[in-house]
Amino acid sequence: MDSLINHPGIIAVFSVVVLIMLLLDLGVFNKNSHAVTNKEAITWSLVWITLSMGFSGVIYYYMGVEKFSQFQSAYWIEKALSVDNLFVFILVFSFFNVQKENQHKVLFWGIIGALVLRAIFIFSGVALINVTYLPEFELWGYNMRVNILLTIFGLFLVYAGIKSAFAEDDDDEEKDFNKSPGARIVTKFFKVSKNYDKDNFFTIENGKKLATPLLVVVGVIEFTDLLFAVDSIPAIFAIAPDDPFILYTSNIFAILGLRALYFLLANFIHLFSKLKYGLAIILSFIGVKMVISPIYHIESMHSLMVVAGVLVLSVLASVLFPEKEEVKETEV
Repeated sequence: MDSLINHPGIIAVFSVVVLIMLLLDLGVFNKNSHAVTNKEAITWSLVWITLSMGFSGVIYYYMGVEKFSQFQSAYWIEKALSVDNLFVFILVFSFFNVQKENQHKVLFWGIIGALVLRAIFIFSGVALINVTYLPEFELWGYNMRVNILLTIFGLFLVYAGIKSAFAEDDDDEEKDFNKSPGARIVTKFFKVSKNYDKDNFFTIENGKKLATPLLVVVGVIEFTDLLFAVDSIPAIFAIAPDDPFILYTSNIFAILGLRALYFLLANFIHLFSKLKYGLAIILSFIGVKMVISPIYHIESMHSLMVVAGVLVLSVLASVLFPEKEEVKETEV
């Protein structure tokens, strides 16, 4: 099967676009820390979605509808699961009292770390998948080629989907993020000041260089993303287990738009009150797809239709049937 690795020109375009956009983001448009407005967040969200869809168009032109469907499916799965991640980011920023003008810088460096971690997870995961196939055998008239790792991932995703559907919304609200492994790693290697110093990660107090609480927040954000990758990375392996470049490019385009999406989410959180049920369905669907793949292969286009349909329905349900608390707040 054709793989993105056979199209170095497309990979080069991806690398150049991502590098230029990151340099523009931090070095030009957000050189000075400031609170991100709704207009700015909407603009950047549209920019990243446009770039993502444009890149998928290039894949469609050079590689066909199957690879296009794989990219789109992996992109929207990661995008949807990342929204759940953003809810936790809101709680982290609130817990550490991070000023709005400093939140973008924290998210930027958090996502830079995610670029590296996702590369390690995806490429090592695909390598492990390739060496965990059992010898082909016949069962009930079917020629079976079972992959141990994909089957384990599939069962885990079904479990994760069911668990997330019944999870209490206030579980994360009660967490002490100072006890997060990410915070502990930072405090283990650096002495941390009790005070912020604008958007700086380090400050000078009494002639000594200390880390600021903002660096601790970055550590917590990085570890939070690491935990969420446990769900999202296995989910996209069901889409294209033999093409890590499709998975990585779609994954990166999805998470690069997270900063803008975060600032929109913070102001329009009511649009996602039912999203957890949609994510539960998506995780369970992908898990079932993995488990039954030796017997029945669900086409990428069909997976894309299911994912897109569930996301649209969950957002519509959030708007049409808002939470009671949200109704009260609106009435006030």
